[in-house]
Amino acid sequence: MTTLLAVLAAYLIGSISFAVVVSKIFGLADPRTYGSKNPGATNVLRSGNKVAAVLTLLGDGFKGWLAVWLAITYGPQFDLNENTVGLVAIAVFLGHLWPVFFKFVGGKGVATALGVLLGLNPWLGLATLATWLIIAFAFRYSSLAALIAAIFAPFYYGLLFGPDIKLLAIFVMSGLLIYRHGQNITNLMKGKESKLGSKKK
Repeated sequence: MTTLLAVLAAYLIGSISFAVVVSKIFGLADPRTYGSKNPGATNVLRSGNKVAAVLTLLGDGFKGWLAVWLAITYGPQFDLNENTVGLVAIAVFLGHLWPVFFKFVGGKGVATALGVLLGLNPWLGLATLATWLIIAFAFRYSSLAALIAAIFAPFYYGLLFGPDIKLLAIFVMSGLLIYRHGQNITNLMKGKESKLGSKKK
């Protein structure tokens, strides 16, 4: 029962869509109505408000980190093991993808996934972030950077810690993140993908 409550709490934390909340606070259009229609930091940036985009990025990342940190820090007090940490990692990510508070229309999970990785291990998160930054600055495509980082994240974890339940959780997150970028993959192949910093049409 305790594990179930922890997983449910993580899902609810993940269901807070900072792109929508921050946009509303700043008086911006709902990010689900323009650009890629994805409620995430990259699409909020297309509004031209960099502060709102940064706050969205930090908020979405923070909730991923928070859920995992709570499970790791307080889990032992409630007899929660490593399996629960892995389930919490997946649950907070699923909350972002399909948020109950926003009619199950969520983002693609890049920032939240990074927050989860940082919560699992700072070096893991930093290695994945470095991968994203290198690809993003080299090619100016946020989606391409996210896809490459998603592919490398399980490799980094396996290299650092070996196979366990948390590696499985990272594989699941990476697979879902790639799946959510299906249209981006098509656009990249056709040369139609929007670059970082491009304005909404």
